[in-house]
Amino acid sequence: MSEPVRVAVVGLGWAGREIWLSRLTGHPAYDVVAVADASPAAREAAARVLPEVRVVADATELTPDLVDLAVVAVPNHLHAPVACGLLGRGVSVFLEKPVCLTSAEAAQLASAERAAGAVLLAGSAARYRADVMALRDTVVREAGQIRHVDVSWVRAKGVPDAGGWFTRGDLSGGGALVDLGWHLLDTVAPLLGPVEYTQVLGSVSGDFVNAAGHGTSWRHDGDATPAGAGDVEDTARGLLVTSGGVSVALRVSWASHEALDSTTIRVEGSAATVQLRCTFGFSPNRVRSPALFVTRTGESTPVPFDPEPVGAEYDRQLDALPGLLARDGAQGTAVAEARRTIGVIERLYHSAGRARRAPAVAAAH
Repeated sequence: MSEPVRVAVVGLGWAGREIWLSRLTGHPAYDVVAVADASPAAREAAARVLPEVRVVADATELTPDLVDLAVVAVPNHLHAPVACGLLGRGVSVFLEKPVCLTSAEAAQLASAERAAGAVLLAGSAARYRADVMALRDTVVREAGQIRHVDVSWVRAKGVPDAGGWFTRGDLSGGGALVDLGWHLLDTVAPLLGPVEYTQVLGSVSGDFVNAAGHGTSWRHDGDATPAGAGDVEDTARGLLVTSGGVSVALRVSWASHEALDSTTIRVEGSAATVQLRCTFGFSPNRVRSPALFVTRTGESTPVPFDPEPVGAEYDRQLDALPGLLARDGAQGTAVAEARRTIGVIERLYHSAGRARRAPAVAAAH
């Protein structure tokens, strides 16, 4: 696009403010023209910081004559309703993960996207990490035929907003599996392609979600509901097998007995194993430096790549969005991937015997 993308940020919680609004206002490809939040305090704060930007209470006030793209960063249970409303009015949407909480919501998003010709783009920041991109390139170059992928994201202490909406199943759609698992499945997808999982086995547990002292240290959204109110898992494990016989092991934990928050992606191939150890997200309790290795015949060789500051993947994704928005055939791509991802998550919960609470009913947006 030759002109800056006129963008609105919907939802001024931690992600909306700290991840998206702060970056969009400084990015030459975007012109922030509006923000929306139901909270009067959030709107007042935004008006003080951005006096030239239109501040509204509801996303229904955003129309195609005002904005080209809405970045939606509301609580999980509002993702699909808010995005469907915007898409139905012809406003293209960049939707934070999880894109949807059920397969039914994925179908609603697809219908809304088709109805007015708008485009849905999905948050997938992990794919834009320099170390993850280096991993993918190395796998293509060195691994041979992929046989197994092992992905994990384990925090030492990191239950988000303990007692707030994150730990309420009717508002979040689930715990660590929905929150962290979506990112991990999003890194597996480019490695394996749009595969079908014929076998899915999962387990969940919640030893830390209501325990004092296991919350995040880098974000403080949510209300002051006492600890003990959470009804979602803090840990999930899964084993997936594709129709082609490739296995995927997954583990996500908001809290654990570990000392550091770490993310590991290990790809075992016919020719070599490629492993990345790093820390996704913004936790300060992280692996000091990401490390990528290729191992074959008992010898491990480091793979160099350029270091980057924490959060650079979000800047890189913003760099790419205007091109994705203008690309021919963009419509339907994000929904198709979201269908596959939420389908796996639903099957993991079902296998674990975890009854998911229906998302809270949201007002029309």
